Amino acid sequence: MATRTESPQAGLPEGRRPELDVMRMVVVIGLVFFHSALVFATEGDFYVRNAETTEVITIIAGFGVVWAMPLLFLISGLSARHSLQRRGAGTFAAERLLRLGTPLLLATLLLNPLPQWLRLRSSDPDYDESYVEFLPRFFDVHVEFDELPFLVQGEHFETGHLWFVVLLLTFSLMLAPLHRFLPHEPLRRLADRVAAVTLRRRGVVLLPALAFAAICAFAGMEEDYAGWHRWSYLLFFAAGFTLATDPRFRTVMRRDARSAACLGTLLFMAAAPGFTTADDPFTATTPLAVVSRALFGAAGWCLVVAIPGLLDRSRRQPPQGPLPPTTPTAPTRRQRVYGYLAAAVLPLYVLHQPIVVAVAYFVVGWRALIPVEYVVLVTISLALTLAAYELLVRRTRVTRFLFGMRG
Repeated sequence: MATRTESPQAGLPEGRRPELDVMRMVVVIGLVFFHSALVFATEGDFYVRNAETTEVITIIAGFGVVWAMPLLFLISGLSARHSLQRRGAGTFAAERLLRLGTPLLLATLLLNPLPQWLRLRSSDPDYDESYVEFLPRFFDVHVEFDELPFLVQGEHFETGHLWFVVLLLTFSLMLAPLHRFLPHEPLRRLADRVAAVTLRRRGVVLLPALAFAAICAFAGMEEDYAGWHRWSYLLFFAAGFTLATDPRFRTVMRRDARSAACLGTLLFMAAAPGFTTADDPFTATTPLAVVSRALFGAAGWCLVVAIPGLLDRSRRQPPQGPLPPTTPTAPTRRQRVYGYLAAAVLPLYVLHQPIVVAVAYFVVGWRALIPVEYVVLVTISLALTLAAYELLVRRTRVTRFLFGMRG
């Protein structure tokens, strides 16, 4: 989720692949639309639920779940590779502790209690406990080691949407000592051979789909973590790190993007009926549930390969040879918007869900059609999230640091 300093000449971050930043922005801003939709979903247990719901939301949301958060972890793995090479293991770990741990602690203390309190008020008309009275109950916690890495647990305490930050910080801290102490040369030779085979044979890059299918089928899935099992995300993170080791992997993803997109869509369509008809499809051991989860896992990898590849294909390739000298120019409006949103990704992620839940708490009381309520909910939530970032986060060095921004 990190973003580098903007280049004053181009308005774009130095050394950054723009399509990866675009994907981050799309996923994070899309979460406002996604979490707003859950208010109207028949299935699930979102904090605030509308009286009138629809099953259509379940299918539409499912297609977002299959690729969105895995894609963020894959991109994070790609970025981690470059960050480790540039900083070294010790500096990388310290930087991640500050840039992820600080907003995690801040949001846990100040933002996360609100959705839980609104859940209680929304589900029970007789609940009259004030927010201040509720806070001690939220922070009544204990340690459960079997919930690793979510060690802190409680009846009302939760990491909420910050589970992504918890996992990303955990994976980063796991990666740093491995990168420092594992033998690099044998691993480099292995990556070189794998890249050569992958480039030579079409479809090899899709083989990890079998591993994700097996994890989903036999380890189950967890609704609290966007449907995927928490340790599935470690594989996406590791895959991103591996793909960044050799530029040939990027070539392969561009080449196989269309076939991966078609296969991933077909696999998701094949999985969907099982998720809508099976009893407890996330954990049940019935043949229908197991097969549906396997198809889902395989679809996720195919789509995560396809989306970066398709976006990379759409970019005009840079000219070969040395570039002629150019005169620095002021960034265009599009470049300024790009730089603004690229820097805002982590703060927007941290801020968005409590705002969505708070707005939904008032919107669900209306007697309007679902599309009308949804549009109002998304519009107000998105506007408030951007306003909170602009007015409360971006303006000072202290608040930028607290929300994981550089500078």
